[in-house]
Amino acid sequence: MALKQLVIMQKRTEQGSLSASLHDQPFNPAYICYMPEAAAFIDRIKSAYTKEELPAKTLLVREGASARKLYYIDKGCCRCWFNNDGTDVTFQFLFEGSFASSLETMTSGAPSWYSIETLEPTVAYSVPIERFRNAQENNPLAKASYLQYIEQGLMHFQQLFVAHIKDSPEKRYRELLANHPEIIRRIPQHYIASFLGITSVSLSRIRNRK
Repeated sequence: MALKQLVIMQKRTEQGSLSASLHDQPFNPAYICYMPEAAAFIDRIKSAYTKEELPAKTLLVREGASARKLYYIDKGCCRCWFNNDGTDVTFQFLFEGSFASSLETMTSGAPSWYSIETLEPTVAYSVPIERFRNAQENNPLAKASYLQYIEQGLMHFQQLFVAHIKDSPEKRYRELLANHPEIIRRIPQHYIASFLGITSVSLSRIRNRK
């Protein structure tokens, strides 16, 4: 989830209208955030979290293990994936302005169902999950923001699930091209194919069609 949504929710909370919050904001799993109104929020993260410069292919979260940190992606991108009988299945990409960690670990302390790795050299700001949890308990605004983040994440995965059932791979690719061109520009083709549930050969055929 990108900062624009959190900042909108924060402003509305400060105005006493949390109930409206994010329900009128479309969820964008690949949103790239460069908004002036988010500057103060970003500055607070950078001052409180630890800056890390990570090379490409760095594993932030390992499937089957508990995540140790929550990351805010300042520069770079990541993919979320799981192993299915020896095959990596990519289901989400995270860009600048997104948070990366295991939802399972953050909500219940359980091992992660998936892995997260950097695809580019990445600058991230991290905080230990235990420290993050303590902050939620001591800061009602931060806790409300986190709950809205969880809600939006669930909406995204529901949309992804339905799209994989009702839409063809070609339609999903065309929508990806129209709505998330940063994925097409920055993500290797074999990961995009995995995200769409097809082979790289099938993706090449789709891309070559007029």
